Amino acid sequence: MSDTITTFTGDRLDPLNPDPAHIHIEDIAHALPMLCRGNGHVQSFFSVGQHCINCAREAEARGMSPRLILACLLHDASECYMSDVPRPLKNHLRGYREAENRLLDVIYTKYLGAPLSAEEARSVKAIDDDMLTWDMTCLLHEESELPPLKISVSYAFRPFEEVESEYLALFHKYGE
Repeated sequence: MSDTITTFTGDRLDPLNPDPAHIHIEDIAHALPMLCRGNGHVQSFFSVGQHCINCAREAEARGMSPRLILACLLHDASECYMSDVPRPLKNHLRGYREAENRLLDVIYTKYLGAPLSAEEARSVKAIDDDMLTWDMTCLLHEESELPPLKISVSYAFRPFEEVESEYLALFHKYGE
């Protein structure tokens, strides 16, 4: 049995020993819209791709640098190779978070030139946490105080291809 997965583009990647040559933005942009937020425990389908786009749009609205906008877009890119694990479980899976962070560092290095600094990582996490609160409140009707956002968020279903196209457009706007 191989230690690699076959991606949308037909390439193969070992998520535990990622080679940047086998990471393609087309794979990331295609897979993330197909993955549902909240491990599928939501009122209606809302993709990880939509969440990442919202994070990038929020970073853009807050006047963050192109690097941080792109980092927000890519912050869940490892999930297209490793799947998402809910935070409460992830905290108890030895090695998972390290493997996920290693893969994300390879992705950031490939597309941003270097992994995020501690300060950059805090900025991305702050937006991700704000958006998570919105996502879980609107998609699961959890009672939370909503943090202020600069963007307006829609939780309407969007076709996978539309999300993929917007993801790629944002990537090309800030990544090149």
